[in-house]
Formats: sequence, C-alpha cells, structure tokens
Amino acid sequence: MKFKIKLKKIKPIEQIEGYWKNEDYINLLELFDFSDANAVAENELFDMLSMAIADFEPEEAAEIVLGYKLKNLLKEGQIKNLSNEMLEDKVAEEYPDISFHYPLFNINQLLFKVYNGKFPKTLASVIDLELTFEGKISITKEIILRALSDLLSAKSLLKRLFNDQLDSEKEFGDASSIIWKLKQTGENTYQIISSDYWLNDDDFEKDEFSGVLKDEEINHFK
Repeated sequence: MKFKIKLKKIKPIEQIEGYWKNEDYINLLELFDFSDANAVAENELFDMLSMAIADFEPEEAAEIVLGYKLKNLLKEGQIKNLSNEMLEDKVAEEYPDISFHYPLFNINQLLFKVYNGKFPKTLASVIDLELTFEGKISITKEIILRALSDLLSAKSLLKRLFNDQLDSEKEFGDASSIIWKLKQTGENTYQIISSDYWLNDDDFEKDEFSGVLKDEEINHFK
C-alpha cells in the first residue's frame, strides 16, 4: 500500500508529563518515611517528596523508587544492582531488556531532578509527523516505525539494530518498547514519544518520503 510520511517536528524533552501521578507521590512519600502524606496539598507533593528523598543516600533512594515501580517485574537482587548501576550508567538506554527502558527513563529523571544531576541525564524525543495511506489502515506503533524508518540514516541505531524487523512481514514485537507513546493529533497527523537513544534529530536524513509497505508487512494488523 502506498504511503507518504513527513517529519513535521522533533524535540528533546527531559520528562514525560503524566507518568508520575499524585497517587505515586503519596505512595512514595510513605515509602520514604513521610507521615500523613495524604494531608499534603497536591501542588506541594513533588516538593515534599524531593525533600523526603534527599534525606536518603542516592543508591538507597534509587532502590526504593525502583522497587516501587518494578518489584513485580524484577527480583530483589536485580533491583539492588540497578540502584547502584544507575548512578554511573544510563540504564534507561543500556538495560538489555528494552521493555524496561520507559519506566527506567522516568525513574532516572525523577532522581536526576531530586539530586540535582547526580544521576545521568537522559532524554526522550517528541516527534510530530504526518502519515497518509492510499487505503484505510489502522495506524499502530509498528506501522509508524516501518514508515518512519525510510526517513532515517542507515547509520541510525534503530536501523542498525532492527533493520530486519523494519523490513519484515513478521510482527515487530519490539515496536511497543521503542515507541513509548502514540497519539493521533489530527487527520493523518500523529505524535510519538520515544527515547532519544532510539530516535533523535541526528538520525533523520530526510524530511519526507513516499513509498510502499507490502501487504505482507501490514496484513497481520487487519
């Protein structure tokens, strides 16, 4: 099916609005030994949490926040190791299982802000694009990535690591871990959020492209 994709805008961001909710701040305050967290005004929750966290050593704080978000997904020893590694390494980019990159990014940036840069700074990319197909098709993260890949340089990390999946009729299972957020912003316009590690301004060598996605590449989405 013929398509046309156009890059409208890409910008880096340091945090993703809406990931951390007031309920999270209240729960974390309790984990950091702050009494009566429910009595704190909503607009003061983050400031109170920052002060509560700052009373702990960075590694200890990291272990608590990691445990809060990932205790059902990782073992205690894995969380302990991550809490030490993330002070030196960009675990939101380097962790082998990329399905953890999204929560690790948000955990890292929370701690980065609280500790004034003691944790490595990581970035996400917000990308606005226009994507049209000649026929009716349900736009998914996989479809977006396959079309978007035609705008990327061959040197881009995404193409170097996932070229086989980007050009395949098989399901692109990693797409949901690469594109963190996808929303339609208008007729044929979309916004995605991904890691700067996967997609950044330097990766793009074209602003627009017209091409074809083979039926085999999209049939399993119907």
